Amino acid sequence: MVIKVFVATSSGSTAIKKKQQEVVGFLEANKIDFKQMDIAGDEDNRKWMRENVPGEKKPQNGIPLPPQIFNEEQYCGDFESFFSAKEENIIYSFLGLAPPPGTKEVKTAEETSNLPNGDVSGEEHKVVDETEKSEVTEQNEAHTEDNVDAVANSIELPSEEQQEKEEEHPVTEEEEEEQEEEEES
Repeated sequence: MVIKVFVATSSGSTAIKKKQQEVVGFLEANKIDFKQMDIAGDEDNRKWMRENVPGEKKPQNGIPLPPQIFNEEQYCGDFESFFSAKEENIIYSFLGLAPPPGTKEVKTAEETSNLPNGDVSGEEHKVVDETEKSEVTEQNEAHTEDNVDAVANSIELPSEEQQEKEEEHPVTEEEEEEQEEEEES
């Protein structure tokens, strides 16, 4: 199964270029095999892409813009669908691929299915990773420690000099009340 990413190598739109680069960069970084299919320099690629993007995914003018992603002949989706799948950590299902061992994405007992519009149903996926849970716990503990430190730092503690004076000459209740009144003024 080969992932095909239809791109326009000579696009004048910086938005399209950025989207194409994001898709291609992600696939390369995750070592997912794919082919770039240029629609700017190859009329057959452009025609095939336009004919195989489902009607509901085509814009009002009927001409889908790159990048468009296919697994062989099966339509996976456009950039927005890709981005959503990436954010939901279901990219392998989106691409119609089995997740490699050790990844966070796993299929449930019910096989995942692509919806007719190319979107992937997120309700049929489960993300399990105990290390991720423990990382969250560690982060929460770190935040708690930071909060304790912040509270401790916000309480004005007597300096060593003041502590020594107190040991030599304990403060009476009257003196303490006077100090509090002065601080409030």
